Amino acid sequence: MKVLVTGSNGQVGHCLVEQLQGNAEVLALGAQELDITKEQDVFDTVNTFKPDVIINAAAYTSVDRAELEQDLSYKVNCDGPRYLAHAAQSIGASIIHISTDYVFEGNKDGLYNEDDITNPQGVYGASKLAGEQAVIKACAKHIILRTAWVFCEHGNNFVKTMLRLGQESDALSIVGDQFGGPTYAGDIAAALTNIALQCHVGKEAWGIYHFSGMPHVNWYQFADTIFTQAFKQKVLEKVPKLKSIDTHQYPTPAKRPTNSQLDCHKIEKVFGIKPSDWQYALTKIKEYQI
Repeated sequence: MKVLVTGSNGQVGHCLVEQLQGNAEVLALGAQELDITKEQDVFDTVNTFKPDVIINAAAYTSVDRAELEQDLSYKVNCDGPRYLAHAAQSIGASIIHISTDYVFEGNKDGLYNEDDITNPQGVYGASKLAGEQAVIKACAKHIILRTAWVFCEHGNNFVKTMLRLGQESDALSIVGDQFGGPTYAGDIAAALTNIALQCHVGKEAWGIYHFSGMPHVNWYQFADTIFTQAFKQKVLEKVPKLKSIDTHQYPTPAKRPTNSQLDCHKIEKVFGIKPSDWQYALTKIKEYQI
């Protein structure tokens, strides 16, 4: 199996390249090697390498800055995926594209499933939804994997931010009225690899899937677990005092979903993939460089 991985320097991309080694012939390209917003470069790369599957881990993920950089957000999150999907279709390849919980409004009671109505509340979510739709339209053999609250040892994420703030502060206020499933990037990579391998041997279960962590928590509870593990593993010498606050007490340029809880039953039923165990992932917090 030949796999083209775009966005290979990001959190998921980094883990993905590690996990695909030994399972596939991999061409891993970061933004410096392939700008997916340049259509001709995308087609040239795909036609030269001729992958069986393209896994697109490239994305514009700065939720707040997207409100100011709308054009760039759409170029990376919509135009780029469209070019990759067209290129995949042109050679008979499949494409696996990573999306987000931000495609939903975030006010539903209960879990969001794949068929729920989308209604993004900001530029980031809208550009990611446009990317989903572009991929679906451009390539018959597609998988859209929506995920949420991504973290790992690499890149910038909530866990690293908390560890850094924990070194600097004695007390922290953390939002407690937004709920979701923290998701370890290594588990996303494992899910993507699993799906790619199953599809390569003939499983044609194309469509949209949700994959995130369990159990669902709010940001305050997530932070509390991070600090508990960091202290237990001697990453931090002390645990800051945490205070739970409401969203309105921590204003941001972009609106965050109140409910980012994704229903992951479909991916388990079709591919046998269980939700990410984020609590276990945090038992290796010593490996995080801050």
